[in-house]
Amino acid sequence: MTLSIYRASVPLYIRGFSQLAGIMDKAEANAAARKIDLSVLVNSRLAPDMYPFSGQIQRASDTAKGTIARLAGVEIPSFPDDEVTFEDLRGRIAKTVDFIKSVPESAFDGADTREITLKLRDRDMTLSGADYLLDRQLPNFYFHITTAYAILRHNGVDIGKRDYLGV
Repeated sequence: MTLSIYRASVPLYIRGFSQLAGIMDKAEANAAARKIDLSVLVNSRLAPDMYPFSGQIQRASDTAKGTIARLAGVEIPSFPDDEVTFEDLRGRIAKTVDFIKSVPESAFDGADTREITLKLRDRDMTLSGADYLLDRQLPNFYFHITTAYAILRHNGVDIGKRDYLGV
């Protein structure tokens, strides 16, 4: 059995955002119980030079929609980074998942060998679709999802590994 690029990307991104929405539910309940304004969580970060929680969601969204679009050969949707509330962030997640779900599986035919060229700050990088997804994009997505989780946990939200994994 061969693992398709579609199977190695679309369901993982959708599941990651579903788990993220679940930990956001717990964060909202925790903030309400502790009488903490949600803007504190939205703007919290682990280190001064890291993105805040909102930025982690935005980068996870950008990673997922960019990956899917490049692999499927469709235009990347552009979302402004203007989310300032949990409701806004949930909307960003929903728009991202809607886009991912809108791309037909057939669009990924040949995506494993499709050349993807990224414009980095100091150079261009060309990778096969498989290398792009597995070596670069999935790790980047999980970095931002994990950092969002860590920001909430660091702020006292009672979440654990089971919440992250969804088991």
